[in-house]
Amino acid sequence: MATYSGTVLVIGATGRTGRAIVARLKHYGIAFRLYVRSGEKAAELFGSTVETAIQVGSIEDEAALNAAMQGCTALICAIGSNPADPSSPPPSAIDRDAVRRLARLALEAGMRRFILISSLGATHPEHPLNKYGQVLTMKLEGEDEVRRRFSTPEQAHTVIRPGGLLDAPPFRHKLIAATGDTISGSICRGDVAEIAVLSLSETVTSNATFELIQGDETPQKSLQSTFASLK
Repeated sequence: MATYSGTVLVIGATGRTGRAIVARLKHYGIAFRLYVRSGEKAAELFGSTVETAIQVGSIEDEAALNAAMQGCTALICAIGSNPADPSSPPPSAIDRDAVRRLARLALEAGMRRFILISSLGATHPEHPLNKYGQVLTMKLEGEDEVRRRFSTPEQAHTVIRPGGLLDAPPFRHKLIAATGDTISGSICRGDVAEIAVLSLSETVTSNATFELIQGDETPQKSLQSTFASLK
């Protein structure tokens, strides 16, 4: 797989999945910029070596977002609401409105790739998680906006719907990708990050939406078999 040659803007970099994404970008030597709410937290997590790549701002601040997007050619969005925390913004503000805002601004900035980390079950309104602020429905509405705005070969989307996210060592299981939102399972955050970063340059994930879970504890030598199911 070819390594992505542009600069990637990571939104939600200080979250647990976002941190894993930054680690994989570093692994592949891909240039990146981090848009975060707290520069101090980002510096603490990633070290002083990334300070020049940090832009601080809120997810509602369009001017700051526009500034962060300048010079970037792709965006990986790993934000997500926490409906279990009543003090946090509701899913409608994060999973729908913020993603819609990012998709609009990224298209206007001329970005070529938009990678969105969503959630398995997004198309199932009856899912128990929807009892909490309709979180999955809000994620689906965010997805729809990304697909609507980024749907050409030149400006493409990838929507990844991971299963239950695990804070466990990655690269230990076979990965299973499928479409149609019919599978269930869990997956390590590091594996989601790997797929997100590889999707920057993987043609088969261009303009694709797919679910992602882990299978047997049999590490695969190549992820081509995972992507092959999407062809």
